[in-house]
Amino acid sequence: MSFLVSLIVISALIFFHELGHYFAARAMGVYVEVFSIGFGRRIASFKRWGTEWKLAIIPLGGYVKMKGQDDSDPTKKSYDNDSYNVKTPSQKIFILLAGPLANFVLAFVLYFVIALGGPNVLSPVIGNVVKESPAFLAGLETNDTVRSINGTPITEWKEMAEIIEASDGQLSLEVERGGYIHFITLSPKITQTTNMFNEVIEKKMIGIGSAGVSHKLELGVGETLSYATEQTAFASTLIFTGLKKLIVGEVPAKELGGIISIVKLTSDATDAGWMSVLFFAALISVNLGVLNLLPIPALDGGHIMFNLYELIFRREVNEEIMVKLTIAGWVILFSLMGLGLYNDINRLVG
Repeated sequence: MSFLVSLIVISALIFFHELGHYFAARAMGVYVEVFSIGFGRRIASFKRWGTEWKLAIIPLGGYVKMKGQDDSDPTKKSYDNDSYNVKTPSQKIFILLAGPLANFVLAFVLYFVIALGGPNVLSPVIGNVVKESPAFLAGLETNDTVRSINGTPITEWKEMAEIIEASDGQLSLEVERGGYIHFITLSPKITQTTNMFNEVIEKKMIGIGSAGVSHKLELGVGETLSYATEQTAFASTLIFTGLKKLIVGEVPAKELGGIISIVKLTSDATDAGWMSVLFFAALISVNLGVLNLLPIPALDGGHIMFNLYELIFRREVNEEIMVKLTIAGWVILFSLMGLGLYNDINRLVG
C-alpha cells in the first residue's frame, strides 16, 4: 500500500509539472503532440484535444512533446505556425518556466492545506538533559516545559532553539515543572554538533533534547497564508543550499539520494499519516521545481539558458554546439541518477 501511495504521489507531482508546460504551450499557440507520465513502453493512452495522453512503464519522470521540439534530436525542427520553433525566445522561456512554476504553486497549495489542518509542531518540552551541560548544571530536568526566555513567550521548540542560538550572555528561563513555575538562569555554551547536511558545525546550545511532545498550530487566515509562503520559501532555500554544498564538495556525494530514497521516504510518510504525506509531497514538488531550473541541457533550465542567449545576442545557439551540450546534459543527468541509485542500494545493503 505504501509503495502504491509513493507511486501516486510521484506521478501526481510529475503530472502537475508537465501540466504547467502544457497549458503554457497551448496559451502560446504551440501544438502539443504527446503528454506522457513515465518513459518507455506505453501502458495506456487516449487522444483528446489533439494530444496523445499516455502512461508509460518507467515512472521516473514525464514529458510534454511539443511540435518542433525533440530533446533526443535537437536538429529536428518545424517552422509551422503552431510549432515551438517559431515562437520568440520570451515565449519559449514562458513555456519552459511554467513547469517549475507549477511545482512551486502546488507546494504552496499543499502547505496551505496542511496549515488549514493544523500542522503539528514540537512543544518546548525537555527530554534528555546532557550531563555537565549548562542545562544540567542550572538544574533543568526531563519533562520541564519552557514557557518563556528573557520574557519572550515560547510555544514551539524551534522558537526556543533560535533564541538560544542567537543569544548573547545569560538567559532567564521560565520553566513549568509539576504544575509549579521555576525561574532558571544559565549561559549557553558553544558546542560542536551536526546540521541537516551532516556537516560538523559549532553553535550555542544549552545541552537539552526534545521530549518529542507535539501540539497543533491553530492558524488564522492570514497566518495560514504566511505559513504556506514561509514553508515554500524555506523548502526552496533548503534545496538550493543543499545543491550548492553538493557542487562545491561541502556535502559528500554519498549523501545524494535517488528514486529508491524518494519511494522509501514517501512510504515512511504514508505510515506516519496523511499530514506527513502532504509535507513530503510539498517538499518533493519544490525539489522538482528547483532541479528543473538547473542550467543543464535536457532540463528546463538548459533550454532557458539557450533562449536567454538568443534573447541577448539576437541569434540562436550554434546547432552543433547545442547538440553537443544536449548530449553532455543527458550524460550528466543519467550520471546523477545512477549515482543516486548506487547510493540508495548501498544504504539498503548497509
